[in-house]
Amino acid sequence: MSTPTPVQHAYLYAAARTPFGRFGGALAQVRPDDLAAVALRGVLDRAPGLDPARIGDVVWGNANGAGEDNRNVGRMALLLAGLPTSVPATTVNRLCGSSLDAAIMASRTIESGDAEVVVAGGVESMTRAPWVLPKPSRAFPAGNATAVSTTLGWRLVNDRMPEQWTVSLGEANELLAERFGIARERQDEFAARSHRCAAAAWDDGFYDDLVVAVPADLGATELVRDESLRPGTTTDKLAGLSPSFRPADQGGTITAGNASPLNDGAAALLLGSEALGLDLGLEPLARIAGRGAHAVDPQDFGYAPVEAAGKALARAGITWADVAAVELNEAFAVQSLACVDAWLAEGLGDPEVVNAKGGAIAIGHPLGASGARILATLAARLRESGDRWGVAAICIGVGQALAVVLENTGSAR
Repeated sequence: MSTPTPVQHAYLYAAARTPFGRFGGALAQVRPDDLAAVALRGVLDRAPGLDPARIGDVVWGNANGAGEDNRNVGRMALLLAGLPTSVPATTVNRLCGSSLDAAIMASRTIESGDAEVVVAGGVESMTRAPWVLPKPSRAFPAGNATAVSTTLGWRLVNDRMPEQWTVSLGEANELLAERFGIARERQDEFAARSHRCAAAAWDDGFYDDLVVAVPADLGATELVRDESLRPGTTTDKLAGLSPSFRPADQGGTITAGNASPLNDGAAALLLGSEALGLDLGLEPLARIAGRGAHAVDPQDFGYAPVEAAGKALARAGITWADVAAVELNEAFAVQSLACVDAWLAEGLGDPEVVNAKGGAIAIGHPLGASGARILATLAARLRESGDRWGVAAICIGVGQALAVVLENTGSAR
């Protein structure tokens, strides 16, 4: 009788990201492949004993891919970062979940034994996302052509798609506000808390070891912190903003203040086997303990993390009662609140464990980079607190979500 193959776990060993720039801001002149290279180089600098030639794969997330991030930006990034040409790379697109998907794929690669070390991450320059023109259906059309922005949301929509599926991201979340009765005031308070928590985390030095600067020779202007952060944000200030998608007299609640902004940035993660850490003398930050993907009707995408997280918890063999930290990407305050309310009903003990170091409303949401950011932040929070279990979850346009459960390998057992 053959001996069963021992289970091989995947561990997170290091993380690095750029500061997140605002749309048209400090990183506007930096190409996305250069941003990606900065994050990639930054995470490898945290493992100085690692020979880059040992990297079995680079899995990179990117949502748009219509401009300078075309043609497999993951491969472009590793070449720009000076890695050996023998290191392979792929680029994955699950929209806002792209880099969390990259981390999931990397963890499976390690668990299967196909590689001992994989770099995962993602990048987005929403500033530099181009306008596109579809090719004409016949030669030499006489009429005008319309350029379509690739920055965010639906574009070049197939006429066969039902209209309710293709509403704007904002309108989809106004529908969630109606469905769950989440008032504008709650959304504004959630957004103000995001800024308070992020500013306090920066002041306390929490992000110092997670963030690497973008060099000026790439076109960046000095950016020390995430550029969308507004430490003085209050609920009263947010209350003065007009709704962005529906007029107030038609029940509009979502504003530029209680939704994530448009951003530029990149984030990278170093994942590997237990043997890799022993070989290099690296202590893992956390173990990938559970993964979950879930899909719903496209317009309900903001609520999809509820079930994605439930699947990840089940696969990790734990429940919400065990969870001490949650990183939920704040695409919109309303969808975040809907998810948190559901998790509280399912046994999450305290809403304050969600995004205790701030979230995307304050920090920013460069689409392809956000999943790696929340996973890195979750691992750092668990290491700081000593708690054992945490969940990272992200909603994804067109009706999807992903979630990952981390186990703090340094926690008391």
